[in-house]
Amino acid sequence: MAEGSVGDENDKLVGTWKLVSASSKTSKGEQGEPPYGLGPAGFLTYTADGRVTARISYGGRKALSAAGGTLEEQAEAFKTFLAYAGRYTMAGDKVTHTIEVSSIQNYVDRNLVRSVQFQDDRIIIGYATDAGKRKNSNRRIDMAAPPGRHLTKCTRWSGFHFPTI
Repeated sequence: MAEGSVGDENDKLVGTWKLVSASSKTSKGEQGEPPYGLGPAGFLTYTADGRVTARISYGGRKALSAAGGTLEEQAEAFKTFLAYAGRYTMAGDKVTHTIEVSSIQNYVDRNLVRSVQFQDDRIIIGYATDAGKRKNSNRRIDMAAPPGRHLTKCTRWSGFHFPTI
């Protein structure tokens, strides 16, 4: 078995999941502002050999002007797109992403621990933030499964939800 692979437990995650929604709640349980704007798009991919990639494009992004855009446009484009890749391990209802490359250099060589819940053809990923203006808020991402994917082993949890495609 490949390094980072955990057999049957891992199999539930394997595939490419499409972002359905993302939300946040404050530490007091109040609805927070959407973490990736209104109408974000994204994909989360887990491979059988223990690799993970995440790509999230914030809602409302604007195209760059001619010749690659101005410095301000480029800065805004960077601020509104997140991507990273690395390895993952799963234990119980937690998945740990060990980041090897990221659009945010501060994530490299860090472990991002996420809760995961399987619900029909979706996974729900959740985590608490620990930095910035959303410090101490809880995020939830809903992801959907690809057409034709049948999940036979499901457990419940709450968090982010991505569909798989």
